[in-house]
Amino acid sequence: MTAVTLVLVCKKPALGSGKQRLAAKLGPALALAIAEALLACALEDVAAWPGPIVIAPATAADLAWARNLIEASASQHPLITFPQSAGNLGQRLNQLDRSLRAQHHQALIFIGSDAPGLCVVDYDTVTSALNSTDVVLIPARDGGVVLMANRHSWPDLSSLPWSSDRLGARLRDACESSGLSVRQIGQGYDVDEVRDVLDLAVTLQHDVRPARRALRALVIANLDKIQAADI
Repeated sequence: MTAVTLVLVCKKPALGSGKQRLAAKLGPALALAIAEALLACALEDVAAWPGPIVIAPATAADLAWARNLIEASASQHPLITFPQSAGNLGQRLNQLDRSLRAQHHQALIFIGSDAPGLCVVDYDTVTSALNSTDVVLIPARDGGVVLMANRHSWPDLSSLPWSSDRLGARLRDACESSGLSVRQIGQGYDVDEVRDVLDLAVTLQHDVRPARRALRALVIANLDKIQAADI
């Protein structure tokens, strides 16, 4: 199999944009700080990736921002920035997948910017599994997924119930119905709710990666406020 490409699908953190469930309970300033710290964790993984890397910002207007997220020397491979298209997440992933395959990227790992529990073991296991499986997923505890990997084109993802507890099962069924083999590995969680933020204090307790340490320090520094909002 050719080199595996890591694709970060992300949105530029901003007040009033993204993490609105956290903003409603923690306030926009803290929600933004958490979103920025989460993105830093994802970028930590991108910078350490041993193969081709792609950052896919939400809009073409954010391409310059995306290009500046990683230092040129951070990876031995060139950084590709590719904007997401219009539509729901499924439509955007389908278009991104097609565009990258047209540029000869064959094995792809898609991540978002809100699953800091992902680690080297996860990436290594997924990469290895792609040698013999068409689609590899890491399920989320809420029924979604924290990582999607494929070595063949995705089926039509536009009608899947994104941001619901049925997503993981429906995604697996859609892939299998299209004749793709699917393997699920482990379990993780996205940081969407206040409880997820609190769980980071434990999840990242022994993580020595700098961005993860900074994220946990942010949680600990605001622990009283976060605990009070966990109702």
